[in-house]
Amino acid sequence: MSVLVNKDSKIIVQGFTGKEGTFHSEQMIAYGTPIVGGVTPGKGGKTHLDKPVFNTVDEAVTKTGADTSIIFVPPRFAGDAVMEAAEAGIKVIICITEGIPVQDMVKVKSYLDKFDCTLVGPNCPGVITPGEAKVGIMPGFVFKPGRIGIISKSGTLTYEAADQIVKAGLGISTALGIGGDPIIGTPTKEAVELFMNDPGTDAIVMIGEIGGNYEALASRYIKETGNKKPVVGFIAGQTAPKGRTMGHAGAIIGGDEDTAEAKMRIMAECGIHVVKSPAAIGETMVKALKGEIV
Repeated sequence: MSVLVNKDSKIIVQGFTGKEGTFHSEQMIAYGTPIVGGVTPGKGGKTHLDKPVFNTVDEAVTKTGADTSIIFVPPRFAGDAVMEAAEAGIKVIICITEGIPVQDMVKVKSYLDKFDCTLVGPNCPGVITPGEAKVGIMPGFVFKPGRIGIISKSGTLTYEAADQIVKAGLGISTALGIGGDPIIGTPTKEAVELFMNDPGTDAIVMIGEIGGNYEALASRYIKETGNKKPVVGFIAGQTAPKGRTMGHAGAIIGGDEDTAEAKMRIMAECGIHVVKSPAAIGETMVKALKGEIV
């Protein structure tokens, strides 16, 4: 089992023939990801990387049966690209683009309510089910198959967590980079729900950062639903000053629960195994699975 993507997914790339789309599509295809084509308006009918190119997502879905899309479209057009994918019937939309205006995402988020689809991102590294599908920009070699789910706001910390898990002798069911913008398609709580309901996932690594209340909402959900699976948590930005954006657009301390200290306290109160350094993720997960820590 897996979350959102697997070897049976039919994936298209929006912004397929652009520089970023080409580079990362080559990496995804080399990994074995089931990419069935791509979309670049005005280049329909051509082939790129030995895959068909279409003018619209609707045409791509009709011709290939695509159910998943990854978006490498410039910020000012990316919101429209997400909405086009949803309207065409794409079920899983993964938006890598960074710098989409917040007002665009407000519109997109509202628009998606009309459709049965899941948006991951924007400003995220994507989703990987090791050995089956890499739908994003992450280094595939770091991830080995297993039964630990990873949820992360940070791209680089996703890879660090995966490395820690693998070095501890475990593996990853799916790693889901949710993105670091103020408005994202799949907040932490919804991502946790996906893994809690996945029979192929035994435990979860939850990586957050300062700003917003996503981690607090997820932690309370985990406690309210009975702590069904062990969760190891880490919050980045423990030394960040108040009122200053740190790295991601959403990483800014605005309220009392936005600080790393407050988030770590809430997580611990909800039964999550909180680590102060990402270097402790692997060893803490091993102990949690063995029942050596409660």
